[in-house]
Amino acid sequence: MSYASTVPSPEALLPSLAPNEIVPLLIGATVDEVERELVLQTLARCDGNRTRAARVLGLSVRTLRNKIREYSAEGIDVPLSEHAAA
Repeated sequence: MSYASTVPSPEALLPSLAPNEIVPLLIGATVDEVERELVLQTLARCDGNRTRAARVLGLSVRTLRNKIREYSAEGIDVPLSEHAAA
């Protein structure tokens, strides 16, 4: 099994909505709001695994960690991995 096969593709993490259903969800949202929602949904779909989520998002783990810290400081619930929750 190759390493690449263990990382979900971005398509696998997207909701099963047609593009014309996704765009209206974004209208009126700021770039920061859209980014935050993308990060949080990706974390949730990666079961809170920060390394996997960072790879899917094209971020370094450090950048993702900083974003999570920022969201937590704002009082936003961030999905935790099962390992971290135990």
